Amino acid sequence: MGLRSNMMYTAGLASVGLSVVSWVLSQRYESAGTDRADRWGLFVGEWAPTLFAMGVALRLEEMRSEKERGTAEWRERTMERAPGMPSRAGV
Repeated sequence: MGLRSNMMYTAGLASVGLSVVSWVLSQRYESAGTDRADRWGLFVGEWAPTLFAMGVALRLEEMRSEKERGTAEWRERTMERAPGMPSRAGV
């Protein structure tokens, strides 16, 4: 689909910032009070863990496909690590 893990990580960070912005805007420009501003901030803020988890899953998939293809990037990464050290994925 063309989605990369870096895109998901960026979207996760953006959702954290959007959460703060939505809370501030709701607090400042709506007359509903702090409760509603809190709900807006939490609603948007809950997207971040999902987006980060999707980024991790995509990164694992990218690493698997790099290993299967035997790309130069995969060979460089395996040479950088000391023997017995876990990879970035923890495996």
